[in-house]
Amino acid sequence: MSQSDHSSAFTTPRLVLKKVLAKSQHEGDGAVVRRGIGRSELKNLDPFLMLDHFSVSPPAGFPDHPHRGFETVTYMLEGGITHQDFAGHKGTIRKGDVQWMTAGRGIIHSEMPAEANNNKGLQLWINLSSRDKMMEPNYQELPSENIPRAEKDGVEVRVIAGEAMGVHSPVYTRTPTMYLVFCMMPGTQWHQRIPESWNAFVYTIEGEGVFGCPSSSPTVAHHVLVLSQGDGLSVWNNSSKPLRFVLIGGQPLNEPVVQYGPFVMNTQSEIEKTIEDYHYGRNGFEMSKYWMSQQ
Repeated sequence: MSQSDHSSAFTTPRLVLKKVLAKSQHEGDGAVVRRGIGRSELKNLDPFLMLDHFSVSPPAGFPDHPHRGFETVTYMLEGGITHQDFAGHKGTIRKGDVQWMTAGRGIIHSEMPAEANNNKGLQLWINLSSRDKMMEPNYQELPSENIPRAEKDGVEVRVIAGEAMGVHSPVYTRTPTMYLVFCMMPGTQWHQRIPESWNAFVYTIEGEGVFGCPSSSPTVAHHVLVLSQGDGLSVWNNSSKPLRFVLIGGQPLNEPVVQYGPFVMNTQSEIEKTIEDYHYGRNGFEMSKYWMSQQ
């Protein structure tokens, strides 16, 4: 499809509504993250609560901490992260791997660097509906070789969730979600369909690209682009270097969000109960009294 006929790609093309630089900040124990969603400029984008582009090297990391009421999706860009939780689940995800963790009613875990340096990745928090917030914790883990991928006309996509280029991810998303990782060679373009009722955004990892409209100014790395409603997004790489970005979309829950750090519920009373459950080790946090990760 030539650049001149981009307007015919979609009935209602999605454009960039808001552009947010993911500025560096410290999280966990000495880790550095670029937070694109979950900051004052972009508190959340229903159903997404947070997006961090993290970089961590020993002895820094994310030691034992709890979650309730949402899912975390960790996609490794370099190095590795070793994960342990209070139910005995332990493993290391490395470059290109994905861990899709449903915290549900409660989990306590640690996430620590697996290599001496350059442990980098993206972590996305996805809200759960009120009916799913107290479900049992669950994991879906995809080694890099099991993530569907496709390539066409100099554009490669890895399908973590959803569908693109005719390939589908095996991941089951309780909150309907698409998570696509694109690498576009210089001089290429792509037109990706997105369900019209979903909220969607882009995060640029590397390079620079033009998003939404060919006359828009290019966006460089480390920016979140909130997209308007529509049935698809057009992207052009007019630069001399590859462009890497994620395109993420999800069906809005349209429910109240009350968040207290790592706890996300629908009401203040549910948050207060969660804090009590965690403090007293009950209703999903029973193992918290006895467990500590092994370093």
